[in-house]
Amino acid sequence: MTAPILQVKNLGMSFGGIRALDELDLEVNSGEIVALIGPNGAGKTTFFNCVTGIYQPTQGDVMLNPPSRSSIRLNNLKPNQVAEKGMARTFQNIRLFQNMTVLENVMIGRHCRTKSFILGAILRNKATREEEYQTIEKSYHILQKMGLEKQANDLASNLSYGAQRRLEIGRALATEPFLLLLDEPAAGMNPQETAELIELINKLQQEGQSILLIEHDMKLVMELSHRIYVMDYGRRIAVGTPEQIRNNPVVIKAYLGEAADA
Repeated sequence: MTAPILQVKNLGMSFGGIRALDELDLEVNSGEIVALIGPNGAGKTTFFNCVTGIYQPTQGDVMLNPPSRSSIRLNNLKPNQVAEKGMARTFQNIRLFQNMTVLENVMIGRHCRTKSFILGAILRNKATREEEYQTIEKSYHILQKMGLEKQANDLASNLSYGAQRRLEIGRALATEPFLLLLDEPAAGMNPQETAELIELINKLQQEGQSILLIEHDMKLVMELSHRIYVMDYGRRIAVGTPEQIRNNPVVIKAYLGEAADA
C-alpha cells in the first residue's frame, strides 16, 4: 500500500504557556484534495506554518513521502528547503511583488528549480541563457493554466483581486510541488471569482496535483474535498467525507457554539 504523501503525527506547537496545536494527526494521499477547517483561532494557519518551516513544532513529526523517493522529515527545515523538497503554499494575505510583472512573479517561483548562480548571471554563458529561456517558457505555460497569459506583462498591482489570488497559486506551482497548500484561497472573492477558483482547483487535481487547503467557504469545501479534517482549540475533532462532516454533531457544535440537538 502506498504511503500518504504527507503524514503529520502527534504535532504540537506551544507559544509560551499557550498550546496552539495539540497532538494533531493528518494525512494527504496522492491526487487528493483535503480540507482543513475550523472556527477562527482553531490553529489552522499555525498548522500550515509548522509543516512549511515557518514555525518549528515543539513536538511530533512532519513527513513527506515524494513519489519514487525516500521519505523526508521536514522538522527543522527552513521554508525554502521545504519548497525544494516539493511542498509549496500560498498565504491568507496576498504576498505578490506588486511592482513586478505577472510573468516575473511566476519566474521568481522557479528559483528553487534553477541551477545558475551569480557567476553564470554575470558571464551569460550558454547554459544560463538556455535556463532563462526555459524559465520564461514554463512560467508562461503556468500563466496559461491560470488564465493570466494576456496579463503577462502587466504589473501584478494592476490585476483584479481574484486574478492576484490565481497568480499567487501560479507562483506556488512554479516550484513544481507534488503537494500544494492553499491558505484561504477564496478569502475576499466574489461569487464569480469563487466559481472560477473552484474550476481551477478541480482542474489541478484532475492533472494529478495533490492539494491541502484551509477555507471558510463551506460551499467550496464541500464541493471540492475528498476528505475534511476539522480543528477546534488546536485539536482534531473530526475527519471524514463531506457528507460525514456535514452531519457530524461535534462539528455542528464547534461551529455554532451550541448543543448539536438544540
